[in-house]
Amino acid sequence: MSRILITNDDGIHSEGIVALAEALSPLGEITIIAPAREMSAAGHSLTLSQPLKIWQMGSNRWMVEGTPTDCVHLAVFKLMKKPPELLVSGINNGPNLGDDVTYSGTVSAAMEGALHAIPSFAISLVSGGLSDYALAGRFARLLADKILQDGLPKGTFLNVNIPPYPHKGVMLTYQGRRWYKDTVTEEHDPEGEKVYIIKGVDISSGGGEGSDCEAVEQNYISITPLHLDLTDHRALKEMASWSNFLNSHFQKGDLPED
Repeated sequence: MSRILITNDDGIHSEGIVALAEALSPLGEITIIAPAREMSAAGHSLTLSQPLKIWQMGSNRWMVEGTPTDCVHLAVFKLMKKPPELLVSGINNGPNLGDDVTYSGTVSAAMEGALHAIPSFAISLVSGGLSDYALAGRFARLLADKILQDGLPKGTFLNVNIPPYPHKGVMLTYQGRRWYKDTVTEEHDPEGEKVYIIKGVDISSGGGEGSDCEAVEQNYISITPLHLDLTDHRALKEMASWSNFLNSHFQKGDLPED
């Protein structure tokens, strides 16, 4: 049986992780290691400055006082006897489209899996609902079975977004864009000290034909292959002349004065 690790950023008690575990259970041995509370927008954050508390909630099921990345790290190096053969993160309650991937704890858990050479994917619902979770679970099982059979390209992990009904099909996409209007609200805590709350409001999204945002808007399930190499290879070529300029000034000691 295949070893499958499930995590998320909505917390171990979320509807999405329960639906995902139930859907994937026919494919192998399921291990659930997830945050104790919601960790949305945690990004690829690894806790280094404080101890992590872990509670065993049952057979192959742990709750972690930490981030989704912490959960994957603990799974690989401490909690699982052998590394998982597949990692699935989700089912997230809300989309992870375009620029969301830079903030998303759901997507970052899949990234952490890829860093440890584990085939991984994140799966998110554009809008929640019990029937949507059930369908997302069935699609996750289809995709998981395909990955277990064929694997993924080296250094690649997948970001899956499922739109509301009705679905027109599945589309392989590139990462689009989402623009947020960040509203900072000033409030006061019980002691009267000023505190600030950041609330991001999605004001527009896009990327054009073939993007994840466009596919979901047209009610296609979007699958975006993401890669660990964040290098902009096009810019690397376009900026080649910078090397001569910077080296010539550096070697002459021609640097700005303090």
